[in-house]
Amino acid sequence: MRSFVSDKSDRLSSALFPHPMTQKHKVFTMSFAKVYACLVAKAERKGRTQAEVDSIIGWLTGYDPRSLQGLVTKGTDYETFFTEAPRLNPARSLIKGSICGIRVEEIEDPTMREIRYLDKLIDELAKGRPMAKIIRIAE
Repeated sequence: MRSFVSDKSDRLSSALFPHPMTQKHKVFTMSFAKVYACLVAKAERKGRTQAEVDSIIGWLTGYDPRSLQGLVTKGTDYETFFTEAPRLNPARSLIKGSICGIRVEEIEDPTMREIRYLDKLIDELAKGRPMAKIIRIAE
């Protein structure tokens, strides 16, 4: 009986006062493979290529195309994809604008900001912006 009360109390406590670290945004736990397929499909619907998507991801995170395919096969989640990125590009702070009505430069959570940076770059690709401008290369 005592263990039942304790279990019930623990469940009630966690429901009323969730630990902040257990409340992850749903996108963090999504499979990178699923997100990657959506990013590529979005680009291809607009006449762009998987190679361009890979180039953008590489510029932002430091992953090369071979590493990306390894992450897809491995089943890595989207949060881990960003937290274990080989080299986040310091020029990513130049990415400005809104995605889903939120200014990317104002997002406080670092991982969510990285996710939105990538969303913004892929949106720019789908809208036909030249690669040199998307990856912030001075012309």
